[in-house]
Amino acid sequence: MILVTGAAGFIGFHLARRLLREGETVTGMDNLNDYYDVSLKEARLGLLREFPRFSFHRIDLSDRAAMEGLFRSLPGNGETTVVHLAAQAGVRYSLVHPRAYTESNISGFLNVLEGCRALRVRHLVFASSSSVYGGNTKMPFSVHDNVDHPVSLYAATKKANELMAHAYAVLFGIPSTGLRFFTVYGPWGRPDMALFLFTRAILDGKPVDLYNYGRMKRDFTYIDDIIEGVVRVMQRIPEGKASPEGSPPDPGTSFAPYRIFNIGNGTPVDLMEFLGTLERILGRTTEKNLLPIQPGDVEATFADVADLARETGFRPRTPVEEGIGRFVDWYLSYYGGDAGKGGSPRPD
Repeated sequence: MILVTGAAGFIGFHLARRLLREGETVTGMDNLNDYYDVSLKEARLGLLREFPRFSFHRIDLSDRAAMEGLFRSLPGNGETTVVHLAAQAGVRYSLVHPRAYTESNISGFLNVLEGCRALRVRHLVFASSSSVYGGNTKMPFSVHDNVDHPVSLYAATKKANELMAHAYAVLFGIPSTGLRFFTVYGPWGRPDMALFLFTRAILDGKPVDLYNYGRMKRDFTYIDDIIEGVVRVMQRIPEGKASPEGSPPDPGTSFAPYRIFNIGNGTPVDLMEFLGTLERILGRTTEKNLLPIQPGDVEATFADVADLARETGFRPRTPVEEGIGRFVDWYLSYYGGDAGKGGSPRPD
């Protein structure tokens, strides 16, 4: 049995569908909040509900009683793996809605940890974020570097998740693996992410906003690569690894059953280049609004995935042009004739 929280979300949907296609039994959980288009979440769920081995619970992470009930319904004693992907996402949203992040990402994550403790799960795999690197300037970002300088509340809550999971691994022996995702994109993606926003604006004939005057680099990672990484990590249950005597603890490993991995493409792409590739694929150009960098943003991200490659034998490799092309094909198919009219999905 596998519990996937955030099953109606971008990554959660793709993971649940992959697992179901492989014959796994999946319980999905999501609150279907309105942070972005709920109809997109419902459409994802509709595809998952076609699988007889899928069940779904509409629950808010911060609802302690409901979360306790969900975990009581699952098989215990090592028979359940939990992949926790539900969270309040977004850096800029955290500037104006901070409590949504403490309620979901802190209190909600505590409810997950307590559920895992009571259930005695086989493995807890949880989503962290490249945002935890914050003020780090040493590139590429390594899980073995300290990440003590977040520049957004969202990043701080993700760092807190890592610390909380480590504490539960130490105290209660819960095998836990955190995954720092780097700018995930692809079909069924989030409407608040750059590729979705750029595509919609270009098709609508509107300007594209480029922050930091377009001087941004992101380690864009295609969704199928993310899912392959998650699936492989699920099978790699951490056992703990002692540091050499006298050495400081390694941030990426632990004496407890706990690990951290980056999942990124390992190839930063200039945002202007990314936009240019999208324009070529769509056959259109667009006006650019060059704006200052926004609070909470970082100029560049770059994943060191050596640990992931060594431990799982997998390294994300999907080229950006290929990934953007697949997204555009999905976007035009999903939104049909309304693709250039604000992005309303087809009624069918």
